Amino acid sequence: MTERLKEALAAVRPVDRAAMARAQARWDSIAKPLGSLGLLEDTVVRIAGITGSPDLDLSRRAVVVMCADNGVVEEGVTQTGQEVTAVVTENMSAGITSVCRMARLAGADVVPVDIGVAQPVSGPRILQKNIRRGTANMARGPAMTREEATQAVLTGLELARELAGRGYTLLATGEMGIGNTTTASAVASVLLDRPPAEVTGRGAGLSDEGLSRKIRAIEAAIAVNRPDPADPLDVLAKVGGLDLAGLAGVFLGGAVCRVPVLVDGFISAVAALIARRICPDAAGYLLGSHASAEPAGRMVMEALELKPFLYAGMRLGEGTGAVAVMPLLDMGLAVYREMSTFDEIEIEAYQPLGG
Repeated sequence: MTERLKEALAAVRPVDRAAMARAQARWDSIAKPLGSLGLLEDTVVRIAGITGSPDLDLSRRAVVVMCADNGVVEEGVTQTGQEVTAVVTENMSAGITSVCRMARLAGADVVPVDIGVAQPVSGPRILQKNIRRGTANMARGPAMTREEATQAVLTGLELARELAGRGYTLLATGEMGIGNTTTASAVASVLLDRPPAEVTGRGAGLSDEGLSRKIRAIEAAIAVNRPDPADPLDVLAKVGGLDLAGLAGVFLGGAVCRVPVLVDGFISAVAALIARRICPDAAGYLLGSHASAEPAGRMVMEALELKPFLYAGMRLGEGTGAVAVMPLLDMGLAVYREMSTFDEIEIEAYQPLGG
């Protein structure tokens, strides 16, 4: 880890347990059965711990979409070519992709970031943060240098800081990059110590033959590069992607700034796992959204100790799963803030019972 990254992460502290206790006391005072909103209640309490206050405001939210290409597409692991990454990145700038439509309803701003798209992209909303024009083919050697991986992590961290400084109180993560379920599966295989065949799925849609090629490419990448599971930056550099690195930085930045960050699907969850391995205290600043349909989606969420709100079979990416749970959080907060207490309506409070 570089000195710059160490210095930034020195500000990360465990979540505020006193604020969580106060938020839990508020829930327990509300005139309804104890714990009856389940994960919504747990998440509000968790957010209080993240922000350090039981008085919550999640009205300004953004979904950060890291866009990058992956050289492993040379191995025939995808249905489409790298040119699609550039097209979709520019479409995000125009506000016409799936996450843009969903984010409008959820009241979230979409922030597309070119952190590693293979060809130059343009658009007024695209943040130009390109580290390199796509990674190398990890099946033949390292995807990138350690310095590039670290720079991408720092880019995501600084962006989260910037957004927090602009008043955003909730961040969500998304990604766009042809081939990135391959890199995410490779990282998951190493960090979870599971064979590639167990953690690798069909991504955007592969035939049986395509899935076999994808598994073989991941096996080759791990064999050739020998990533060290005890060193998350080494894993990122050797078999990861720039989008994964940038997202890991966003999760770390959320922890630095005490801003909750919603984990999207499989790829975002793998990035969150990297962030947690880099800085264990960052785990407390993560919020689950949905369980991806990818085979390792639930495995990674379990490793993160996160409970997803949705089991909807989603696998689109772009941050769509994270955005989909924002209205649920709004509903939970409406009850938390506005509901009458037992004392106010003069009825006897529920008591916690064993069993």
